Amino acid sequence: MVFTAENRILQALLLGAIGLLATACARHASAPPPKPAVTVVDLHARPVSLTTELPGRVSAYRIAEVRPQVNGVILKRLFKEGDLVSSGQQLYQIDPAPYQAALASARATLAHARASVTAARLIAQRYQALSEAHAVSRQDYDNAVATFEQDEADVASGEAAVRAAEINLAYTRVYSPISGRTGRSSVTEGALVTANQATSLLTITQLDPVYVDLTQPSTTLVRLKRELTAGQIRHVDGDQAAAKLLLEDGSPYESPGTLQFSEVTVDQGTGSVTLRAIFPNSQGLLLPGMFVRATIEEGVREGAIVAPQQGITHAPDGTATALVVDADGKVEKRSVELDRALGDGWVVTKGLAAGDRLIVAGLQRVKPGVEVSARPQVAVHEGAAEQSKPALAAR
Repeated sequence: MVFTAENRILQALLLGAIGLLATACARHASAPPPKPAVTVVDLHARPVSLTTELPGRVSAYRIAEVRPQVNGVILKRLFKEGDLVSSGQQLYQIDPAPYQAALASARATLAHARASVTAARLIAQRYQALSEAHAVSRQDYDNAVATFEQDEADVASGEAAVRAAEINLAYTRVYSPISGRTGRSSVTEGALVTANQATSLLTITQLDPVYVDLTQPSTTLVRLKRELTAGQIRHVDGDQAAAKLLLEDGSPYESPGTLQFSEVTVDQGTGSVTLRAIFPNSQGLLLPGMFVRATIEEGVREGAIVAPQQGITHAPDGTATALVVDADGKVEKRSVELDRALGDGWVVTKGLAAGDRLIVAGLQRVKPGVEVSARPQVAVHEGAAEQSKPALAAR
């Protein structure tokens, strides 16, 4: 075969192209794959207020069942059912006529006893002088003194009878023992009532403020006390601990309350401890027996680690794990222990520390030991293109 100059040039170009293609393929085959990109959040220790949401029931601040203390017929009812009444306000009038007569009789008996005392005193004084002059016997004088003392005792008894009659007469006017709202009256005018009867005339309920009785598991209380003893959390003064309410429809109650006290015994049936909070109720929105949920502040955990919820994975058995980027840029798997949810994060008690870079995005593309390209999580202000500070102080 005869090779022309033109064929030699084509052959050289073909060989050069093949060489270049082989070199490019070799370079491409030896290039490492790109590192998977993940989004991380730098964790920082900070004080966290520990709150707990507990179920509870509203109970009245005060309840008074009004009963008569004397027998008689109701002459007047001096209030309207459902009215607000004040302490000391008259509610019923029982027929006072029999008690007025009893008081008048007791006063007359007292006056008779006082007159007898005067006469007995004069006789005893005369007999004393005659006894000293031996004009009367000593026995007569002693009898006169004894009669005087008996009449004095009759006066004291008469005074007590008058006082009892005055009390009974006063009891014909039935007053409200507390300020509050009246319920239904069980009697009307003309009804016969008896002293200390089983059925109350009326129930008065004070609804401003109100109590909310909450139940907390004893296990939570034990854990809280252990953490307080270990210095992991700082106690909040019980008289100043704030409490907030959620009503049955899920809406928040506008007025905050305060925690009053905690029971010192555990309910054997439920294994829970009762807490009592007090809330203002000027508008009467909270009624006794109403079911609510209260959020109370238990304490402050110093140096707490709060991890975003998207960075924590839960296994079917309930264990929690997290993936972090170590100092070498590789993924490391951690087993973590969680205390409670706080907003969109978890309070972590074990497994994570300040300075850890927690992976919150790209978890599906990585596994432990893989080297990754980490970028911090950022947030964008609404309506602005510029980036804000990373969530949870991540940088």
